[in-house]
Amino acid sequence: MTAIRHNTPDLFALSEIRGPVLRPADDGYVDEVTGFNLAALHTPDVVVGATGVDDVVTALRWATATNTPVAIQATGHGANFPIDHGLLVNTKRMTDVRVDPDGRRATAAAGAKWRHVLDAAAPYGLAALCGTSTDAGVVGYTLGGGLPALGRTYGYAADLVRSFQVATPDGTLRECDPDHEPELFWALRGGKGNVGVVTSLTFDLLPLATLLGGGIYCPGEHAEALLTAWADWTHEVPDEMCTAFSLLRLPPLPQIPEPLRGGFWARVAVAWTGDPKTGEELLSPIRSAAPVTVDTVEEMPYAAMDRIYMEPQDPLPARESCALLHDLTPDAIGAFLAQVGPEVPDCPLLLVEIRHMGGALARPARLEDAICARDADYFLETVGVLAAPPAAEAIEAATAALHTAMAPYGTGHTMVNIHGTPGDDADRARAWTPEVYDRLCKDKSTYDPSNLLSFGHTVASRA
Repeated sequence: MTAIRHNTPDLFALSEIRGPVLRPADDGYVDEVTGFNLAALHTPDVVVGATGVDDVVTALRWATATNTPVAIQATGHGANFPIDHGLLVNTKRMTDVRVDPDGRRATAAAGAKWRHVLDAAAPYGLAALCGTSTDAGVVGYTLGGGLPALGRTYGYAADLVRSFQVATPDGTLRECDPDHEPELFWALRGGKGNVGVVTSLTFDLLPLATLLGGGIYCPGEHAEALLTAWADWTHEVPDEMCTAFSLLRLPPLPQIPEPLRGGFWARVAVAWTGDPKTGEELLSPIRSAAPVTVDTVEEMPYAAMDRIYMEPQDPLPARESCALLHDLTPDAIGAFLAQVGPEVPDCPLLLVEIRHMGGALARPARLEDAICARDADYFLETVGVLAAPPAAEAIEAATAALHTAMAPYGTGHTMVNIHGTPGDDADRARAWTPEVYDRLCKDKSTYDPSNLLSFGHTVASRA
């Protein structure tokens, strides 16, 4: 452990921490603060590389005693808010996953990725309700509700949580579930990181070893035909069919396979949990809507589901945003394509995606939670890579223009995990309904009255 040299004697309390404790001048500091999204360049005063629960609790108690704001990072996939002071607790070393195959449950530590869970569950024929990239962290994803690749079939990841172990900012370690501290349990399922630091969570697994999945790729010039057919088709498919329409403007990088490399593509990504033959038959209208250049749909092990969306595996500087939409009418499709379709050849967005919602995502949770996206029919996401200042400006402009154009077709809300850089209180509140936002603010006053957890998409305390 690297000792901290600081004028404040209270920093000596961090000497109890087993992991590295670093300040900006120390070797290893940059690696410790850097996450997957390189657009958020963190420069905290102190970073703690937590090795276990005790390190997290000690760091929080020190932060409370010194009134130091705290941020938490595991993988950094959701790092859209740069930290320029305070304390960063990095949980990437806390990757333990325990599987109970008889109870069909898993317990994952604070820094575990979904890849860790899938690898631990697969030998038992079980699967976890992860998102479109298994490189993402379990905890941050689930605290934001967790929009899974199989969401229409099984609901949100937070719906499957049974319990949390969480350290509140005062350094108290709590166990919460529906019967113990139910309000804290409610706030952690969809309310993001407003009220505490989750050190582990236990959740249900699914008896699912394989699925039918992949992508159907057409040249981008056929985007209108594919999108129109897909939108009509989504009105009729069963809940076992989970799909998304994407426009991809892919760079000429060696990591991208031929013939997709450097091209503009319209894609329908597919994840189907029913009989493979039935799934193939259901896909017929999509395959006949436009000329298909690449078709990767196949039966695969659930643990190989990264093949479906083929998201980047290497860190990059990204700007992401989202919006929740109602039905995709012809006018909505026209507005969408006018901003990002083939008639906009200089569109700077790497990915623009519309995910089909509904099904289990629209049904009430078994236990009340803070997720506020159950009324959406579709989910719109954009991703731009911030390679240089001119590109960043173009991405911001294109993102804003698309959201303005789609506003008449939206619910007015976002999802907290992919909201993008949070703005003022009114902007942050868009991730929830007014009632849920007010309740989260009151819980903030209860569990974090000093607002130590003030980085990222947090809410204000309210008495």
